[in-house]
Amino acid sequence: MGRHRGWPAPPRARSRVRGWWSWPPRGRTAGLLAGALLALAVLVAATVAAWQSGGGGPPDRPGGAAATVGWGFTHTQYSADLGQDSAVKAAERTLGAAPVAQNQHIMGWGVDNPEPRPGKYNFTDLDRRIALMRSTGTTPVLTLCCAPDWMKGGGERTDWSQKALEKAPDRAHYKDFAHLAGVIAQRYPDVRHFIVWNEFKGFYDESRNRWDYEGYTELYNLVYKQIKQHNRRALVGGPYVVMDSEAPGTGSYASRVSGDWGAVDQRAVDALEYWDAHKDGADFVVVDGASYTRTGNRSVPDEFGATRKFADVTAWLQRTTGLPVWWAEWYVEPADEHDSRRTWTEEHRLAVQASAMMQLAASGVAGAFYWNPEEEGADCPGCLWRSTQLADGGGGLPMFDLLTRFARAFPPGAPLRTPDVAEQDRARVRVLAAGSAVLVVNTQNTPVTAHVDGRALDLRPYEVRWL
Repeated sequence: MGRHRGWPAPPRARSRVRGWWSWPPRGRTAGLLAGALLALAVLVAATVAAWQSGGGGPPDRPGGAAATVGWGFTHTQYSADLGQDSAVKAAERTLGAAPVAQNQHIMGWGVDNPEPRPGKYNFTDLDRRIALMRSTGTTPVLTLCCAPDWMKGGGERTDWSQKALEKAPDRAHYKDFAHLAGVIAQRYPDVRHFIVWNEFKGFYDESRNRWDYEGYTELYNLVYKQIKQHNRRALVGGPYVVMDSEAPGTGSYASRVSGDWGAVDQRAVDALEYWDAHKDGADFVVVDGASYTRTGNRSVPDEFGATRKFADVTAWLQRTTGLPVWWAEWYVEPADEHDSRRTWTEEHRLAVQASAMMQLAASGVAGAFYWNPEEEGADCPGCLWRSTQLADGGGGLPMFDLLTRFARAFPPGAPLRTPDVAEQDRARVRVLAAGSAVLVVNTQNTPVTAHVDGRALDLRPYEVRWL
């Protein structure tokens, strides 16, 4: 993403350009999709019929248990639906053995333009991603972004450049985008959770040096009505604004949403509060953000302490909106100027991620989606599974184990407790427990002996241990 004058693009957004800057998708065979759909046809038909008849559907009231999807991840450009046949099957087994919620965008991030010409639809890629979700037994989520070119001043040819993709639809085409959202909701009646747009892309008002939250909310309301019209049991949320922050005492837009980690930018707060006051309805509120600062990529007071931001922002969102809170993305490791996150070891990365997830869980989030940085090669820091482009790909990686074990141990609503930690060890470890599950994280790059619930634990540097 480019920079707005006086409003730098969020660091993690710049660092994940490859994940959403989606050049034309690679070739594929019709047989792959057909086989998957045929195998699932009977099951899906029965499931959809049950949902449409009212069995097992979420309540009509906003929020509630139906908006609680728990832990999950977002598919990006290279995911588990294409590649070596053996690796694709292995990935399906991996995902199916430990299902968590899965999110997919409707254009980009591995999916072609769904409506390249007005009224002419192309759902081949989206069908395939939805088929993967169905086959792995997940809760499917769709992010309604981005918009076909003809809705934003372009033509019928898709421009896959970053500049073109991050444009919002023209106001004259808001209703067209909402109609597309309705078509998608009707096409996939078993998808019951929809996020409207992504990070306010294209909604920054350069002349006023703030977000065009009025324009976004107008679009949101049109989409909300269309989704509800086509699937009364669907749940819709927004505004997916980036909760950027600066270190304490820095920046010119410090808000009251603050802590030792810094303060959220007031312009993000203004955008969310306007949406909350003027929305026609919402079943959950969605944001994303990083624990480090927008300027300088600083983690204050350190990379572990900075994760407190996720809990503080979640608490503010709960008080402000009264809605279940989703984090569509969360980030803890800054990228360098070459768009790379390779300075941390995998142990370090896992330890800080576990700390962030503890903060999210303790604050009572209803949904949290890990942005999966999948690539085609074997070297993929932070990835959930080995690339399906590799003959031996598809197997889970350490972050997948952390995500799925955490999802089982600490689902939303779990009776959490903080284990007893010896006073001299409290600054060195992070702990969380629920039932018989206890998670301990060594925040030090050195071995530590910590006493947790009366047990002496010898922990390796940055070790994440389940007891």
